[in-house]
Amino acid sequence: MSDGGPYRYRQEVLDAVWRHGIIPTTRTPPELARGFVRELYKYEIRRLRDRYLRREFAKRDYSARVDALRRRYGVLALVPQRWLVEP
Repeated sequence: MSDGGPYRYRQEVLDAVWRHGIIPTTRTPPELARGFVRELYKYEIRRLRDRYLRREFAKRDYSARVDALRRRYGVLALVPQRWLVEP
């Protein structure tokens, strides 16, 4: 866990999470903010799988859609401490 703040988020991280409706403050631990983004990603990937199972699109399109979804959540590739500005 982080030290308790205040936390200074990197601007590119803020830009990425704002697209998902998440607005961390200087009091929001990066682990918590990342957890919210991760839960959104999990929800969307399950929804995509359910749509595939209902045959809303072909199997050949599924991997491309998963890849596009992963790209939208690229910020998850960073460990929480990399979300912050270096001291």
